[in-house]
Amino acid sequence: MSFKIFNGLIAFCLLYSNMALTQDIERQILRGTVENEVTEIIMKSVHVLNLNTIVGSITDEKGVFEIEVKPNDTLYFSYLGYKSFKVAVTQDMLKFENPKFKLTVLAFALEEVVLRPYQLTGYLAIDVKNVPLNPAGRYNIQGLPSSGYEAGNRNRSSISKALGSLFNPADFLYNLFGKNPKQMRKLKMMRADDEIKNLLASKFDREVLIELLGINRVNIEEILRNCNYSKDFIREANDLQILEAISGCYEEFKILQL
Repeated sequence: MSFKIFNGLIAFCLLYSNMALTQDIERQILRGTVENEVTEIIMKSVHVLNLNTIVGSITDEKGVFEIEVKPNDTLYFSYLGYKSFKVAVTQDMLKFENPKFKLTVLAFALEEVVLRPYQLTGYLAIDVKNVPLNPAGRYNIQGLPSSGYEAGNRNRSSISKALGSLFNPADFLYNLFGKNPKQMRKLKMMRADDEIKNLLASKFDREVLIELLGINRVNIEEILRNCNYSKDFIREANDLQILEAISGCYEEFKILQL
């Protein structure tokens, strides 16, 4: 009986080793080119992300990129002023050399903007009362191209509100952080990839965060509201700042759960 068990274990180990070896062989380096769909001019500095492995690449001066993939992985292409798109990796892409991917220019409709200046009287005591205040604690770091960072609201009432929501089993924040650890593990992977960080620092539309984290825009805003970030921060922060805010809130959540 023990001999049969031993043989079964050997067979299982061999099967597992073959499966692992097969997976390693399947993962390959895809080398492709990105160009403008209309002009067919090559495009440099286009960000290419593998949504499955959370790894990024960027096209060089010749519009060429290289990224590690395997069949059925999803690639996400993004460039400022162009329509982002996703494409599934196929065997043909890996079989034929240098596949071409085309980006389409976005058409923006400019809306009328009305500027409403403050009605200043010239009397400091009166004008100070009329200037709107931003209750969010924001700070700047010299040398970094940023309009400012926000640490969230840390007064006593906001902390009590956050604690109350974190320990409420029906709360959205608990449901997301507690029941979807896979999505949150992606946060660390995103923060470790320089190409992804550089892309997020230049974007304000949340599209990349939505694709990488697998959550929608409403979810992102709900997370930040539960973490007591202001409406101004949610509206004005770039995607990298949003990523750091979500990551910081998640770390606090894990500490409070100990």
